[in-house]
Order: sequence, then structure tokens, then C-alpha cells
Amino acid sequence: MKDSTGGQTRIQRTKIATISDAALDVFSANGFRGSTVDEIARAANLSKPNLLYYFPSKEAIHTHLLTALMDTWLDPLRQIDPEGDPLEEVLTYVRRKLAMSRDMPRESRLFANEIIQGAPWMSASLERDLKPLVDEKAAVIAHWMQNGRLKPADPHHLIFSIWSLTQHYADFDVQVRAVLGPEVRDPFPEAEAYLLTLFRRLLRI
Repeated sequence: MKDSTGGQTRIQRTKIATISDAALDVFSANGFRGSTVDEIARAANLSKPNLLYYFPSKEAIHTHLLTALMDTWLDPLRQIDPEGDPLEEVLTYVRRKLAMSRDMPRESRLFANEIIQGAPWMSASLERDLKPLVDEKAAVIAHWMQNGRLKPADPHHLIFSIWSLTQHYADFDVQVRAVLGPEVRDPFPEAEAYLLTLFRRLLRI
């Protein structure tokens, strides 16, 4: 039976989801250049011809993943409410970004690998989707600061620091766990408490 929106059957949707999940494992571990269609097919438990029926190339799979990821990645930033309490809006953004690092580490590493390589597949999306949204929310934060509702800081660099401090726990998970030791099974509760304290002290009037 055809899907009323995408024109795909249930089996097709299932196969695409299986391939996407396997490709996410492979790309996040090896990067785009270090990954092959054969590796993705093995991870998906499919033959290479079967995989290529759904995606004609490695590039097509990679683009599919990154396109879906960009929308997911921007959603927490979109949710910053200009009408909300300024400090709580920023702290909630920190919580959401840290939760994404906890729940979506493969996606975080995929995104990081793409940026480190110079964003060959996402450069247009960064200009079209990311920059306008960051500028919009930076203007909201600047307005709060100008009205004395948050301590002054550079809004763009504030957002950058939130990205770096939260995504670190996904992109450098092995390092974090090696340093904390095996007795710390879940670093995220203490990470959240620390980061919320840090940004609260930075921004609270």
C-alpha cells in the first residue's frame, strides 16, 4: 500500500530506515571518506545491489542523513521563545542540546565530521538554514541583554559556547569516560548541573 504523503510502501520505508541507521553507524565512526557502500550494506544486513536500489550511491545516503539531521539539529534553537524568561530560555536550550548529545551521539559525530571536513555537503544548508536562525536568536539574546534582563555577553559566541560545551559529551565520549573512570556510568547528570551553574552565573543579573 502506498504512503499517502511520501509515495513509499511500508517495506520501502522500513528498508530506508534500516539503511539510514546502518549508515549512521558507519559514517559516524569512519567519516564520509573512510566509509564504503559495502560496509553500509553489511551493517544493514543487505546485499549491495539491494541497498543501491534504494540509494544510488554513498553520496546519496550521506546527503539523506545530513538533510534530516540539520532540521533536527536546529529545532532546540528554534524553540527559544522571545516572550519567555530570558535566563530560563537559555538554560532550557543548554538542557536540550545536552540531551541531544546524550540521546543522539552518532548524529553529533556525523555533524562534527562534516564540519571538520569543511562542510562539503552542507555548506549551502549552513548559509540557507543555520546562519539566519542563529542571527535571529542572537538578536533576541542581544535584546534581552540591552534591556538589562541578562548580563552583557556576545550573543553569537554565547551560542557557540553552548554548542561546544554540550556536544563535547557526544563527540569526545570516549575521552570523557576514560577521564571520569568506570565508576561514573553516566556523566550527563553532573554535566547538566555543572553547565547550568556555569551559564546561570555568566548571565544572571
